[in-house]
Amino acid sequence: MASESMASVPLTLPVLPLDDEVVLPGMVVPLDLSDNDVRAAVEAAQAAARSGTGKPRVLLVPRIDGTYAGTGVLGIVEQVGRLSDGDPGALIRGLGRVRIGAGTTGPGAALWVEGNALEETLPDPLPGAVTELVKEYKALATSWLKKRGAWQVVDRVQQIDGVGALADNSGYSPFLSVEQKVELLETADPVARLRLATAQLREHLAEQDVAETIAKDVQEGVDKQQREFLLRRQLEAVRKELRDLNGESAKDAGDESDDYRARVEAADLPGKVREAALKEVEKLERSSDQSPEGSWIRTWLDTVLELPWNERTEDRYDIRGARAVLDAEHAGLDDVKERITEYLAVRKRRSERGLGVVGGRRGGAVLALVGPPGVGKTSIAESVAHAMGRKFVRVALGGVRDEAEIRGHRRTYVGALPGRIVRAVKEAGSMNPVVLLDEIDKVGSDFRGDPAAALLEVLDPAQNHTFRDHYLEVELDLSDVVFLATANVLEAIPDALLDRMELVRLDGYTEDEKVVIARDHLLPRQLERAGLEPGEVVLEESALRKLAGEYTREAGVRTLERSIARLLRKIAAQHELGDRELPFTLGPDGLRELIGRPHHVPESAQDPAERRTAVPGVATGLAVTGAGGDVLFVEASLADPETGAAGLTLTGQLGDVMKESAQIALSFLRSHGAELELPVTGLKDRGVHIHFPAGAVPKDGPSAGVTMTTALASLLSGRLVRTDVAMTGEVSLTGRVLPIGGVKQKLLAAHRAGITTVVIPKRNEADLDDVPAEILEKLEVHPVTDVRQVLEIALAPAAVPVDVAA
Repeated sequence: MASESMASVPLTLPVLPLDDEVVLPGMVVPLDLSDNDVRAAVEAAQAAARSGTGKPRVLLVPRIDGTYAGTGVLGIVEQVGRLSDGDPGALIRGLGRVRIGAGTTGPGAALWVEGNALEETLPDPLPGAVTELVKEYKALATSWLKKRGAWQVVDRVQQIDGVGALADNSGYSPFLSVEQKVELLETADPVARLRLATAQLREHLAEQDVAETIAKDVQEGVDKQQREFLLRRQLEAVRKELRDLNGESAKDAGDESDDYRARVEAADLPGKVREAALKEVEKLERSSDQSPEGSWIRTWLDTVLELPWNERTEDRYDIRGARAVLDAEHAGLDDVKERITEYLAVRKRRSERGLGVVGGRRGGAVLALVGPPGVGKTSIAESVAHAMGRKFVRVALGGVRDEAEIRGHRRTYVGALPGRIVRAVKEAGSMNPVVLLDEIDKVGSDFRGDPAAALLEVLDPAQNHTFRDHYLEVELDLSDVVFLATANVLEAIPDALLDRMELVRLDGYTEDEKVVIARDHLLPRQLERAGLEPGEVVLEESALRKLAGEYTREAGVRTLERSIARLLRKIAAQHELGDRELPFTLGPDGLRELIGRPHHVPESAQDPAERRTAVPGVATGLAVTGAGGDVLFVEASLADPETGAAGLTLTGQLGDVMKESAQIALSFLRSHGAELELPVTGLKDRGVHIHFPAGAVPKDGPSAGVTMTTALASLLSGRLVRTDVAMTGEVSLTGRVLPIGGVKQKLLAAHRAGITTVVIPKRNEADLDDVPAEILEKLEVHPVTDVRQVLEIALAPAAVPVDVAA
């Protein structure tokens, strides 16, 4: 049923945009004239009003996210003056809806549009359904206003008779969103608009009723807890009076809180820890049995009482005996053994002079053992504890990403626990254990925090005597703990954390050390695991040497131990099958029958025609990986000038630094080719391709610069690179050979690969002191300062001239 007849009156008005605000007809609103668009519209309306009669008129249009609504409100500027805050403003009254048409021109800087004013008419008298709708809206509005205490507005709403005016009165409702008010504005039918306003008001009142019900339930729960607490306090007072009346002890033996109080008072706790524990006992006495806080307090008290606050093991000050223990359990690793021996010697002297505690700090140590896998970093830590006579605890940090794993969880969390450091001290049962922080370079970080940052306080000798765990929230003295952290990759440890630790490098074993380790440690252990008696299987030293040199190529001894275990399993199985008699002595010639051919034959032992350096353009470099030192080959080739594009092509999954080293090597040869007697004129039109085999392995770093330069020089000159020569060093644009890292690991790798001549930067000559003497005796090391020296050493003389263009 049509409830109105709409008439329209054409108008031309300046637009006054309302950002995220809606004005409905009948509303009177103040607007700030400091806004440029508002001021422009009011000034344009005033200019138009001067030429006519009446008050200035504007078109109030909502602007949502820069988009104008299709319907606006005709507004009359009632007054221009100052707002309550002193800013210029205008008081505008909304009269009626205007359907916005096309834009037009007008005075001032405002936007002028044409529009049609919509006039509303309703039948008289109103239909019964409309009358009931009016009554319902007034009743709902009155209920909402009374809840807010706005009694003076109730009468005003009751006096509104017009259906459209009553619906437009919803524009004052603060709970309506801008989208809901725009919907009311664009609903031209007054009955439909009133029905929409009634639905919006009804929905808001329903939400309010739900919120009030929830608040009431919460308040009732709080009141119940308060009554329960009061009654329990009264019950405790009654029990106390009864005990006093009957002459009973004030402490009930079955009372749990009294039991905790007795345990705290009897425990040997530091002063501040005792105070904190007694405060928690008082909270436990005040809390109810049903309160979850009681469970948290009991767990915290149990943790505090189980910690060995004043328990310490006596250090073994037999320095010679401690060194003998270390030597017996591990071959090599002299740097770690010397550092532990120094630590014990200093501890002994401090103890003799009464300097055990200085400034609240004890004489702990923080060492970082960095080296490739399998060199004994984890096992040496247990030997250190054995040598010192201390307890040993291992904390695995690999893959830890939660900062709370180190510092503990706050007690506000359900299931909160102390951090791994506190749990390690608790497990050791003393305040001065040896704690191994295994795989510290594998610690990660994510949205849960950075565990490496949490370790900064733990591993700082200047701070860890007052370490605070988030769960305990009392000071824990870690200054007497010996922390040994292990890592494979030094670069993966944050600089701030590395600065707090004393670095000890374990670069790997020589072949002689591997033979000793296999003979004295690995073989006896694997004989026991294979169920063999020590004399039943004997491996000759030459067999162990061949295992270490040709069947394995690693910095550590894990693969060597697996090879020994495989040999013993084969022999045990053959004995059980009746194919071999025991005892049995195994020499180097018997290895192939049991475990197959060697996997790592030295390049120098291969047939000359099969060596990688048998053609020009291939050089041998040295690199350091996470598994220790390794030999790296570099291959270079030139493209045909007719088919290949000019430029430099690099393959082998190289990093940015290594790519830049290749560019530097090529630039050096181009600029110094004539001096080196190399035919570099053809490089302008021919593509250069440098490849690093093992393309699936990522490679980066500057130390392959001299190797790439040598490979390119070999390619251009046609001279082969000597098979027994390996090199390392960064090259500059002027041909200088700059220092690099990992010299010891690289020389060990060169020795394992059968290299006899090694070229290193002159400025790395001091690093040769770290290389074992037996390795230096077998290697001819050439410290150089210029890449020209490298070429003289590495390139073999050309017997027959080679045409580079061929």
